[in-house]
Amino acid sequence: PPGGASDVTARLIGAKLGEVLGTTVIIENKPGANGIVATDFVAKSAPDGYTMLMANLGPNALNPVVYKKLPYDAIKDFTGVTLTTIVPQVVVVNQDLPVKSISELITYSKANPGKVSFGSAGHGASNHLSGELLNALGGIKMQHVPYKGDAPSIVDLMGGSIQVALPTTVAGLPHVRSGKLRAIGVTSKKRLESLPDVAAVAETLPGYEAVSWGGVMVPAGTPKDIVHRLNVEINKILKMPDIVAKLEGLGAIIVGSTPEEFDKYVKDEIAKWGKVARDNNIAID
Repeated sequence: PPGGASDVTARLIGAKLGEVLGTTVIIENKPGANGIVATDFVAKSAPDGYTMLMANLGPNALNPVVYKKLPYDAIKDFTGVTLTTIVPQVVVVNQDLPVKSISELITYSKANPGKVSFGSAGHGASNHLSGELLNALGGIKMQHVPYKGDAPSIVDLMGGSIQVALPTTVAGLPHVRSGKLRAIGVTSKKRLESLPDVAAVAETLPGYEAVSWGGVMVPAGTPKDIVHRLNVEINKILKMPDIVAKLEGLGAIIVGSTPEEFDKYVKDEIAKWGKVARDNNIAID
């Protein structure tokens, strides 16, 4: 849906890509089912370079390990173009919740069993797993509430329907900076330059790390010359000063890769998160 990391990144890249290609790049939001709707749409699109996917951790690496059946094959149905960004998540709380750190959240949750809930972008989504990992390492049991994307969960968080969420920094930081939400931790190994005063969760819970990512993909079978052209142009866009300033200002870490590096990265992510899903018994029929 609009407002999430994939949407924001796609719009920034799409505007520039339209200029260099001399055409109009349309961003089409297709929310729902943990990204399955959008991802399946691209998987079944013509492999001609005219339909691209703003891929991310959830539909492209988590869905294959938490869903027993998917209408697409996360590896065989796609060709990577470039890994655009690594995107940490930020643990944010409603301003009325009396906690200002991860340790205080753990203490509060233990003292108020059943009263703390965390929202995610959907059952089996990246911030569902990162929230469950926080539960496991913190020895707590926040109740999971799934939504159709980060943006709707943030709306309910600000309204007080839920107390905690773990959106990407791209989706969450604007609301932290406006004062509507309080950031109490980041899910990267170390603190972010864009949030130097917010501790990494790992400072309280050693070994904790859960970052999302974004990248551009096209349907399998897209001609190599088209994939190469898109790779070159998008990687150039990722180095433009205004794009760098906007993405890094939102806590994203800009990458840029070859198509082959991105394909390998996705396979490695599927293997990594498959273990987390199995260890926490997260599966969807």
